[in-house]
Amino acid sequence: MSLYYEKNLISNAKYLRKNMTRQERHLWYDFLSKYPIKFQRQKVIDNYIVDFYCHKAKLAIELDGSQHYSDAGVSNDEKRTQTLKQYGLTVMRFSNLDIDRNFDAVRIAIDDYIKSL
Repeated sequence: MSLYYEKNLISNAKYLRKNMTRQERHLWYDFLSKYPIKFQRQKVIDNYIVDFYCHKAKLAIELDGSQHYSDAGVSNDEKRTQTLKQYGLTVMRFSNLDIDRNFDAVRIAIDDYIKSL
């Protein structure tokens, strides 16, 4: 199944690529950009922009800041995850705190998942 994407979100995705959060930059430049399997940043899928996407592994990685832990944030994330799962994708979520305090564990979790495929 090919991935539908909302064309109107492309300019926003480009903006987000140029203005990554500190945690997104850390994960990208210190791990994913050098990973042997290609990842994309700020990939438009359906009506969403996922932080990182690996087509080969059918994996979306989301980094969650504090706004994701409100009732509305949790509800929106559940809807987003369900939409992405309809495309056969797996969604891995990490908090910004995970990146800041447990970066090695995040790297290992991503690597272990991909190696398990």
